[in-house]
Amino acid sequence: MEGLAEIINEVTGVPVEEVRMGADFLTDLDIDSLSMVEVAVAAEEQFGLSIPDESLMGLRTVRDAVDFIVKKRSQSVS
Repeated sequence: MEGLAEIINEVTGVPVEEVRMGADFLTDLDIDSLSMVEVAVAAEEQFGLSIPDESLMGLRTVRDAVDFIVKKRSQSVS
């Protein structure tokens, strides 16, 4: 969560403390689709995973993104 909050802050300028698990990217954090792609690219680099476009479209909340990252990282370990 912390790493993702920092990425969101760097890409969009949204303060880290506003990035909460239940926050909706569009309505709560005002992150549009272009910024979301930038967040995804930075997350791919930081966490060493791939976020396909179809998966990115399904990530509506910070919790969705964190759950996706955790799932992908656990799959790469096993």
